[in-house]
Amino acid sequence: MTGLPGIETDTATAAPRAVAARIKPGAKRCDVKNLGSKYQSTPTNSGFPNDPTGSNFSAWQGNPKNFNYDLPGKAYDGVKPPTAADKTQALSKVPNDTEQNYKAWQKIADKSGDPEDRKFEIYARYFHNKEGLSFEHWFEHRFIRNQTNNHKGSAFERQLVRDFRLVGPDWLCEVTVELIDAQGNVVETRRYDAYNQRTKEFNEFKSNSELTNKQLAKDRKIARFMPDHKFRFTGAKAFTTGQRKKIDNLNRYINRLRPGQTNQVRGNQRIYNPVPRTKPIKGYSDYQRWFAPGCQGGQGRMQLAAASTCGTRGPLNDRINGSGKNLEQAKRIQADARRLDTRGTLPRGGPGGVDFTTLELRYVGGLGKGKGMQYSMRADQMPNPDENPGFGGEARMQLSSDALFTWLALTPEKFWVNLNPDEPDRVMDAKFGKTDAGRVLLEADLEMKHDFSEALNPNKHAGAKRYWDTAPRQNGMPCFPGVRMWIEPKPAQVREQDGGIYILDAPLKVSTQWLDVEWQAPGSTECKGLTDEQKHAIEANVRTNVMPLVEDRVNTDPDYADLRAVYTARVAAEYIRQQDAKTPTDFHKTIDSNDVSAWPLRAPNENWTREGVHKRYMDSIKKGIEWFELEYGGKVYNQGVGGVDFSKQPKQNISRTRFNVEHRTLDTTTKTSLQSDDVSYRDTDTLYLGGGKMAAGEGEDPKPTPTPTKPGPDPSKPGDDPSTPTPDPTRTGGSTQPPANKPDPHGDLADTGSDTPIGLISGIAVAVVAAGAALVWWMRRRRQDATG
Repeated sequence: MTGLPGIETDTATAAPRAVAARIKPGAKRCDVKNLGSKYQSTPTNSGFPNDPTGSNFSAWQGNPKNFNYDLPGKAYDGVKPPTAADKTQALSKVPNDTEQNYKAWQKIADKSGDPEDRKFEIYARYFHNKEGLSFEHWFEHRFIRNQTNNHKGSAFERQLVRDFRLVGPDWLCEVTVELIDAQGNVVETRRYDAYNQRTKEFNEFKSNSELTNKQLAKDRKIARFMPDHKFRFTGAKAFTTGQRKKIDNLNRYINRLRPGQTNQVRGNQRIYNPVPRTKPIKGYSDYQRWFAPGCQGGQGRMQLAAASTCGTRGPLNDRINGSGKNLEQAKRIQADARRLDTRGTLPRGGPGGVDFTTLELRYVGGLGKGKGMQYSMRADQMPNPDENPGFGGEARMQLSSDALFTWLALTPEKFWVNLNPDEPDRVMDAKFGKTDAGRVLLEADLEMKHDFSEALNPNKHAGAKRYWDTAPRQNGMPCFPGVRMWIEPKPAQVREQDGGIYILDAPLKVSTQWLDVEWQAPGSTECKGLTDEQKHAIEANVRTNVMPLVEDRVNTDPDYADLRAVYTARVAAEYIRQQDAKTPTDFHKTIDSNDVSAWPLRAPNENWTREGVHKRYMDSIKKGIEWFELEYGGKVYNQGVGGVDFSKQPKQNISRTRFNVEHRTLDTTTKTSLQSDDVSYRDTDTLYLGGGKMAAGEGEDPKPTPTPTKPGPDPSKPGDDPSTPTPDPTRTGGSTQPPANKPDPHGDLADTGSDTPIGLISGIAVAVVAAGAALVWWMRRRRQDATG
């Protein structure tokens, strides 16, 4: 057991003190154990490369490489908890001996190959466990975790043996070092994945590149007792700063023990993506409704009678289902996972390693009748998942999925919101107001007004002070910015290829424009009779000095994360519309159906109402949002400061050359994210996780890893590319181009949405207020006129 992260120490606890170390006999040769072949000699280029500059750390400069491992137990993730009758049957083979009982079931299942027998083997294993866990928790965090530890760790070892020629008589695998006391008793052991008998180097392989303090403490002892031995740590992912520090600290410690010798400890980074192989089984495998046309309605997990009907699976779904619903639960899951991760096979950061608040849809593809949809989403890694793990993945996934279907189901004239004190009964379309997508847009509108108010405070922001110092004045008082503002898309960068669309960048813009208003709060004062020149000057002043801060918040602040997630779903939905117009997809019945009953307001917002937002808006008018004082001409003025347009979605489909240069390996990263739960873009802290109706790598009979060929001449080169994505859907009918979609002049992807801005337009009006009153904001729907 690795234990939880703690302070590095080599102090023994209660056990007798070790005084020597020895290698336990009986370890197998690496080539025999992993490749099934016995090489007569060890190649001269065997082993891991050292850094040419003399550093103790060797970084990998090539592209990632995939390695496969079998995970057959995952095919039973849809099995329900055992009933009383199931328990009786599961314990019937060897009563009163739960260990022998599950082993008996295992023999039966191995012989019959019947999934029902395997299910009862799983039940029997569950009843052998004495921790008192729920079946769901035990299955995911014990049964699957242990199977992953065994299969993934062994597959990573096998891949390194093959790629770096750890063959011949020099190399032993799974070597155990025994620490012994003065009486010759073994008091501790340390297992290493590989050992070179000639160079006397111990090797530790970590598929997640995370070293444990408990193992490092033993390494220090072994370094003292075996002064002619060295150490190397090889990871399948980039070592974090903290992990590099652990390697460097051990290296400095051993260098002090051995004056004149350097780099006794080395780190070796070789980037791999682990790909589990599981064949879903009808009636036993778990599928989700997320992004699954044909099985919408309800929420969360569902067991389907047939994998071919609907539902999605994939690495993202697994990470979502394995995450906590709140911080407390996420911490328990994280600590439990760390404790059981005996071979370093957890994805980086563990189950809490994903910042689900940043999860956004970034690829959809594989469309076609009967194909459902493949998807990949982008998220940041949590910087300190053990102390602050990510949680809430299910709610975030549900929001993106629901938003996608909402954009598809409703026709564009329903996408408007309107916060107007004169029109409390016309806040937004009734159907749109019953969806989370509509809720997110209206809440973002109100949040933007609050942020604009705060951005005008000269005591907090230099730009605001510049505005007030230079604004036109009447009676010595600076004129308040009578502008409306709305959030709308900037041109998004996309790339349509590989039978799908990559959403590369989807920035949002906060536009502003002068607006004369008639309504004003009772008792308020405002600048009257401004010339057009003065109005335009105020408009330009606000755009220059105030709006950049508001726009930055819309694009980066966590308060607008839901809006950004909903917007990327908007881009994806429009692509699906375009493809469906050419050849019907599984989304065909949903598009323009105006039925959003399957995507209602979800908990905890099921009681949210548009009227409630309007009330909060009116309260802000009466009470003010941001109060500050302005001093001009010896007078003190108290100021109280009290739209979203997705009707157009401009974008540029960048060229293949630009895509390959600016987004190198994003295509292979995305493809691999459909298979692997531990994929980052070019080794950064940006994760890609995906899934689909039948994720690549699933749906085939799990086959044992083929006997590898003998190592080739150059192990430093990456192997075969990941499997290609689902090909473009076969077009069986005529191609009808939507009348509102015109070819993009910059690429082969049509503009999204109508050229007429009939969608939701935010017009935000402002009025100057007296002391104790507030600035008035509202949203109005833009008229559909010839000017757009």
